[in-house]
Amino acid sequence: MIRYFGVNNVITSVKPTLFPCNSEMKSLEQWIKPPSNLMHEMSDKELFWRASLVPRVKKYPFNRVPKIAFMFLTKGPLPLASLWERFFKGHDGLYSIYIHSLPSFKADFPSSSVFYKRQIPSQVSEWGKMSMCDAERRLLANALLDISNERFVLLSESCIPLYNFSTIYDYIIGSKYSFMGAFDDPGPYGRGRYNDNMLPEVNITEWRKGSQWFEINRKLALYIVEDTKFYPKFSKFCKPACYVDEHYFPTMLTIRAGSLLANRSVTWVDWSRGGAHPATFGGSDITEGLMKRMFEGQKCVYNDQPSSVCDLFARKFSPSALQALDFMLSSVGASLLSIRLALIKAAHSKWSKIEIYLDVKEIAHKSMVVALAIVTIFALVGSSAAQEAPAPSPASSSGIASPSFAVGCAVAAVSIIFGSALRI
Repeated sequence: MIRYFGVNNVITSVKPTLFPCNSEMKSLEQWIKPPSNLMHEMSDKELFWRASLVPRVKKYPFNRVPKIAFMFLTKGPLPLASLWERFFKGHDGLYSIYIHSLPSFKADFPSSSVFYKRQIPSQVSEWGKMSMCDAERRLLANALLDISNERFVLLSESCIPLYNFSTIYDYIIGSKYSFMGAFDDPGPYGRGRYNDNMLPEVNITEWRKGSQWFEINRKLALYIVEDTKFYPKFSKFCKPACYVDEHYFPTMLTIRAGSLLANRSVTWVDWSRGGAHPATFGGSDITEGLMKRMFEGQKCVYNDQPSSVCDLFARKFSPSALQALDFMLSSVGASLLSIRLALIKAAHSKWSKIEIYLDVKEIAHKSMVVALAIVTIFALVGSSAAQEAPAPSPASSSGIASPSFAVGCAVAAVSIIFGSALRI
C-alpha cells in the first residue's frame, strides 16, 4: 500500500519514516511512467481499485503512443519464447508484456530478453473455474497500470503470431471494435448452461458464449476489472458443466457495451479432431498444408467491411513444434513461406492493399538479407581460396576465386529461393 499510494496503514505502533525531497511527484513523467517492478505487494482488491482509476480529462497532455499489452496466461515456461523474441524485436515502445504463471514457477529469462522480469503476482488458476477469470482480470489490471496500453491481447504459452509485428499492430490499433466472441448458442452448451439464479442481473436472452482468447480495448478492460455486479453471480451460479471463462466476459460485455464487440476472436484454433479441447500440433504437423489452412478460406468483417484476414494468432503448438516453426520464421524459411502466403492472400484477400504491402515489404527485406549473406559467403570462400591455393594452370582452374563466379552462384541461389517460393 505504501509503495503505491503514499499512505500508511492503521497499525498499533507507527515508526516515523523520512522520505527525501526528491521522492515527491514533481513531474508528469513520474505519474505516467509504468511500474518498473511488476512484482508488487497489492492484493487483488487493491490492484483492481488502483487499475480502475481513470483520468476525467480525455485529452492527454503528452504525446501518448498507444501500445498493445501482450498478456501470457501460462502454467510455467514459455517454450516458444524465441519465436516471440523475434516477433517483438525492433518495436520497443509499441508493446508491453505480462506473464501470469503458477506462483511456484520462477522464470529465468536473461536480462536481454523481452520477457525479463515481466511476471506479475499470480495465483493458481484452474480450467473452467472462476480462478481462470481471476487470472485474466489480474493480467488486465496490471496492464492497465501502464496508461499507454490501449489494446490488450490474451495469449497462452502455445500461441504463435501469424503475421509480423507491424501488420498485427496496425490491424489491432486500427480496429473500431474489440475482438471477443459473444454469440447466442441456443443449444445445451450455450443457453443450456444458464441458471435462473442469474436473474435479475442476467436474463437468458442476454446469455452469451465465446472463446477464452480475446483482444479488447482499454474501455472494455476497465469494465472487466471494475466489475462487482456480475462477478458474484457468475462465481456462484456458473460452475462446471457451466464453464465460466466461456460465458462471463462475453455476457457481461454484451450487456454493457455490445456495440463495441466484433463478436469474433483473432486466434485460430482447430476443432476438427473433436473433444473438449482443440488440436495440439507437434513438429511433424508443421507443414505448408497446415499453414495454408490457417490462411486460406477465411471470411470475416473488419471495420464493417468484408475481409479474408481474420486470425492474427494461432494455437495450440507444443514445444516439439519449435524447431519447425523456427525454420518457418527464419530468414530463408520466412521468405519462402511469406511469398507463398502473400500470393495466396493477393489472390483471395480484399482486406487492405496496405496489408499486402507490409508482407511484400518484409519479404523483400528478408530476401535481400539472404542474398547479401550468400554473396558474402561466396566472396569470403573465394577470397580465402585465392590466398591459400597455388596459382592454378588454365586447364586446372576451378574458378572458385573468381568474383563473377561468386556472384553467379549467389544469383542462382536467390533464383532457386524465389523459384521455390513462387510454386504454390
